[in-house]
Amino acid sequence: MKKSTLLIAGLLAASVASADEGMWTLYNLPQAVYEQMQAQGFQVPYNDLYYGDQAMKNAVVNFSGYCTGVVVSPNGLVFTNHHCGFEGIRSHSTVEHDYMKNGFYAKSYEEELPNKDMFVSFMVEQKDITDKLRKMDFDNLTTERQDAILDSLQNAMSDSIKRIDKTLHIGIDAFYEGNTYYATTYRQFNDLRLVFAVPKSMGKFGGETDNWMWPRQTCDFSVFRIYADKKTNGPAEYSKDNVPYHPKKWAQVSLQGYKDGDYSMTIGYPGSTSRYLSSYGIRERRDALNAPRAQVRGVKQAIMTRHMRADDGVRIKYDSKFAQSSNYWKNSIGMNKCIDSIGIIQQKQQYEQRIRQWQQQTGYLKGKLDFDTMARLYNQRLDVMKAFMFFRETFGRTNEFTTRAMQLNNKEILGPKNNPKKQYILFKDNSDEWDEALDKEVMAALLKNYKDKVAAKYLPKFYKTITTKYGGDYTRYVNELYKKSFLMKSGKRIYANKKSYQRDPGVVYSLDLLETMGEFTADLSAFEDSIKLQEKYLCAAKLRMEEDMPHYSDANFTMRLSYGQVGGFLLGGKPSGYYTTAESMVEKMNQADKVYEYQAEPVMKEILSAKDFGPYQDKLTGKMQLCFLTNNDITGGNSGSPMFDGQGRLIGLAFDGNWDSLSSDINFDSRLARCIGVDIRYVLLMMDRWGHADRLLKEINAQ
Repeated sequence: MKKSTLLIAGLLAASVASADEGMWTLYNLPQAVYEQMQAQGFQVPYNDLYYGDQAMKNAVVNFSGYCTGVVVSPNGLVFTNHHCGFEGIRSHSTVEHDYMKNGFYAKSYEEELPNKDMFVSFMVEQKDITDKLRKMDFDNLTTERQDAILDSLQNAMSDSIKRIDKTLHIGIDAFYEGNTYYATTYRQFNDLRLVFAVPKSMGKFGGETDNWMWPRQTCDFSVFRIYADKKTNGPAEYSKDNVPYHPKKWAQVSLQGYKDGDYSMTIGYPGSTSRYLSSYGIRERRDALNAPRAQVRGVKQAIMTRHMRADDGVRIKYDSKFAQSSNYWKNSIGMNKCIDSIGIIQQKQQYEQRIRQWQQQTGYLKGKLDFDTMARLYNQRLDVMKAFMFFRETFGRTNEFTTRAMQLNNKEILGPKNNPKKQYILFKDNSDEWDEALDKEVMAALLKNYKDKVAAKYLPKFYKTITTKYGGDYTRYVNELYKKSFLMKSGKRIYANKKSYQRDPGVVYSLDLLETMGEFTADLSAFEDSIKLQEKYLCAAKLRMEEDMPHYSDANFTMRLSYGQVGGFLLGGKPSGYYTTAESMVEKMNQADKVYEYQAEPVMKEILSAKDFGPYQDKLTGKMQLCFLTNNDITGGNSGSPMFDGQGRLIGLAFDGNWDSLSSDINFDSRLARCIGVDIRYVLLMMDRWGHADRLLKEINAQ
């Protein structure tokens, strides 16, 4: 990104909610914001967003806690992204039936595949409970005590509502940096079945080459179905007797398309933003969080790529793991580049100076909000946080041995309760989820990398063993761990009360990691409460200083609305265009011999080379449009979010952002940041011309 392309008008303008910026809660959407939506083309009545059975919110679901989905039929069909359904698709794949590689279509209800640990949740209600907490003197309690009260209150409220309706539960979340708290009621369905998936070559077309880039042609969608109790139409655990769920509200899928400047709106579950974060916090994010994350994942992913390309069996095991790792690897790299090129830290500093001056004039939070104290605390924490991030990225679920070692002390104790000598722990056979050769190489490489990056204080004790006993040979050390430790003997009973337990090299490795983790916890906890409190005060000061303006809270995995327009941006000083076409994808397919991630099945090229695309062809341009741009405000968690037009009709699914959006978690600029959506007509084309999914198309009834 070139500085010459940036049109930054100053942090003041960025700090005030602009016409297109914002992740707004629906239950208390400011009237001024709704009027802006109307001015841009939104025609749905205010009450139809949140209130009543036919509210738009009732068609949108939290998809398994990490994505968003939308209900699109009276029989509970759910659209989400391909990368959101990735693990579900992978879990059903084998070398013989490789649904990840070849795609999947259930031609009947009986063929739809259940998915362990996947679910959808509907938001039922949301309300402000801040006053209830303040009556408990909540603001003056320690973070630990606050967390305990929130857990207790959440459990009590959930228990209370379950007595009315056992299918409901309540979550309590902090808003505005802990200055406000909302309680949200959800209804969760745990029987979610895979119905349709395009081949990975289409669902992830362009891979990491095109990730966070424009132009895009990725057909990033998958289809699931909600199943319910046949008697109540309510949530039920998986059963062959369950039937398709019949919602009161579903989204109307549109064939009408869009044009430049048209209204666009997303409703979804954005995960986390930090737009109230101080300049000191942004510096920490850049240097102590993003930089280590990118470095460690780069080492790991290079090894994974080599093994996955050499063996289809390994690829199936690691497809989902690689996708999860690589997304925020590239995100971290891009965010850091944007922080520096845009000058976000400097802009924040300027804005904080305005707050200082306002505070001096008004006395608001005098003696509480202290910028010098905040700077000192962050400076003292920086090196510790950076080392901790290297620790987390190195030892946090990066290989099977370390994962088991970290789980060891929290594993369920099995065996007779009255006989400790016969009590044991057990690791189930999950050999279908990992590969030993890849696992060992990653572990050895990351162990060496960690030693090169952190101070000696934060090296677990086993590093001395690696030096003295193994001569610094990490590969040899790892091979010995796998060979001698009972941790890798799946199905073997591990008796923690036997003397041999403490001598096991895997147990020693585990205890050393836990000891180092304890050191990090102690060092970081010295700053946690104080920094959190200063950030809370900073947010409160901003809200008070600009109290005549509407302000949205940072994302926190609760339902939000964002609105804007269809449209492109300046890419390298030239108009980007706001949609891509079938022709552009064929051009990329023709480069597949040079770019591995542009490979696709020959039939896909045939489909996209057609002269007639029927009802899916855009009526205005005459083109088969694949993906499109809006300036909707989204982040991670919004993947799969429905993109609605001004009449509330479904026109696409959000799946990515452009390169200039990578700093949006801390600073949103509607002139540069773009949401990338897959055109719903492209989705239907693939269901029709590739999948021949006539029963689904009839059920969806696009118009």
